[in-house]
Amino acid sequence: MTSIETTVVKVGIADLKIIQFPQLIRTSGLGSCVGTVIYDDKKEIAGLSHVLLPYSQQGKQANTNPYKYADTAISYLYNELLKRGANQSSLKAKLAGGAQMFQLRTGSDLMRIGPRNVESVELALAEFGIPIVSKDVGGNLGRTIEFDPRSKLLAVRKINQEVIMI
Repeated sequence: MTSIETTVVKVGIADLKIIQFPQLIRTSGLGSCVGTVIYDDKKEIAGLSHVLLPYSQQGKQANTNPYKYADTAISYLYNELLKRGANQSSLKAKLAGGAQMFQLRTGSDLMRIGPRNVESVELALAEFGIPIVSKDVGGNLGRTIEFDPRSKLLAVRKINQEVIMI
């Protein structure tokens, strides 16, 4: 019996990466940020984006990092997966993050960054016809996530809580 050695590819904040089994993919520091995994349900390929803000129009500079924003990062992730052989009709998504890390006394929608990030990711996925099969979003706890493209399971670790598999 041979064992397969897996490696973990780490995705930073405002970053995205594509992997194929036997690689796993992980990101940490998901507070109001959203980690979005898009994967091919029939192949062992997946990508993960760690978005910081909902919309690229919020950027002050013209040449800003497109991975920082939900609307542009999801588009890049989708197109890169297709370039690497994923089948559009087999793509599925899982999300985690989008917490409201601080209690706000203002009624300003602008400060609801976590919920707005989740909404923006969901809209971008809908534009590409990618169904969300599971998510662990909201609340007020940070998260670390790790995805296995073979099992299609997303491990979600919240601060001071048990790991859940979605």
